[in-house]
Amino acid sequence: MVLKEYPYAASVPTLQGLELPHHLLSDYATCYRIMQAASKNYSAASRMLPADKLPHVTALYALMRVGDDRVDMDHGGFTSPLAAIQDWRDSYWSAFETGRSEHPVLRAYLHTAHVFAIAPQLLQPYFRAMIEDLTITRFPTFHDLLHYMDGSAIPVGRVMTHILGARTPHITDAYPAADALAIAMQLSNFWRDIGEDWDRGRVYLPQEDLQRFGVTEDDLAARRIDQGFIDLIEFEINRTETYYDQARGGVMLLKSGRWAVMSALEFYNAILPGIQRNNYDVFNRRAGTSKLRKIGLIARAWRQVRRGDWNSKTAGTHR
Repeated sequence: MVLKEYPYAASVPTLQGLELPHHLLSDYATCYRIMQAASKNYSAASRMLPADKLPHVTALYALMRVGDDRVDMDHGGFTSPLAAIQDWRDSYWSAFETGRSEHPVLRAYLHTAHVFAIAPQLLQPYFRAMIEDLTITRFPTFHDLLHYMDGSAIPVGRVMTHILGARTPHITDAYPAADALAIAMQLSNFWRDIGEDWDRGRVYLPQEDLQRFGVTEDDLAARRIDQGFIDLIEFEINRTETYYDQARGGVMLLKSGRWAVMSALEFYNAILPGIQRNNYDVFNRRAGTSKLRKIGLIARAWRQVRRGDWNSKTAGTHR
């Protein structure tokens, strides 16, 4: 099966020699291509993953991306975005019930879930959030936005924790840090994409925050960047930084992939100062990170992980 909606990248890391069933190699390669086409930050951070973890992380990413895109971009072949995401949800559950699927991404993720004993119910909130995304376009409070992210973001961090493993007595002990990182990364995307989301009819800025800083939806429509808007974005940036602070120490709870996860944290965290450098213009300029800056962030992530590993060893904590 060829996924026409995803342009294929020029190359895929070799999967030969990894403990993957031969008949699934092309399925995992499809997942990798989807990730490469969709996210520069995620793809760059994935290069620091252990080779045996990379295919499974790409399977998770591709599963979520296909669902996201059926809601936001392309529901071709279906009567509506709702029908498209419901089909993806039903195909997911059918794959686990029958042990097979016609879709390469679901075949790959089904294998990943089996390898790491990931319960299918862990992604149930994700499908709920995607369906809600079609009708819920405003969030009265930050608590309401957190409820949405309980489905759209948090399941990703928790499944990643199962794939990478945790150095805690119970895997769930590592969930709070994973949750914080998932929230921080999605909030960063929300603030970066305010203009794009407005064009799609969505506002992820909580209504209570808009009111607090005197910003109206007419201001968003006019792409008005005044002091009230700047103060609002600064408030959201500071709020997001608290989640990054909570997540940073939690990276060291992972058994493997710490460098990759810390790199992803740094990449997405860098969106926030990027917004500030763009003078808070989230309507006409996309906050990004240059390749040179990413190299610096990767080095910074490596130093943090090395320092954390050293501190763990000297404290008598074993991997």
